[in-house]
Amino acid sequence: MEVILLEKIGNLGNLGDRVSIKSGFGRNYLIPQGKAVLATAKKVAEFEARRAELEKAAADKLNAAQAHAEKLSKLEIVITHKAGDEGRLFGSVGTHNIADAIIKAGGAVEKQQIRLPNGAIRHVGDYDIDVSLHSDVTVTMSIKISPEA
Repeated sequence: MEVILLEKIGNLGNLGDRVSIKSGFGRNYLIPQGKAVLATAKKVAEFEARRAELEKAAADKLNAAQAHAEKLSKLEIVITHKAGDEGRLFGSVGTHNIADAIIKAGGAVEKQQIRLPNGAIRHVGDYDIDVSLHSDVTVTMSIKISPEA
């Protein structure tokens, strides 16, 4: 299946690229989400007519993501969780817990944007996590997991 990308997609291509993808990926994700259209002659002509508008919208999204990254990089995140004597957590801290803590601290993220390098956090300590706000904007935040008193 050949599609035209309507926005930059990581590991796939940039705005306006014609790429060949598996049909399920296109049918189930890219086309319903409005990230791509089928590469027919009619759609190519429509895309070329709207190209400037789409490029401006993409630039606006990038600028908004960069401004949001500046705000997030200034936040200090501390999560308290029940832990044993040796620093091992009862349960774990995952993306949902981290997203809630960032929202309480004044940021705005979704759990899908949080990238944990080694899966869920299971020990008390300081960790660096990545928050992917845009395909070109990733901010590294440091969070502290502390035991409940």
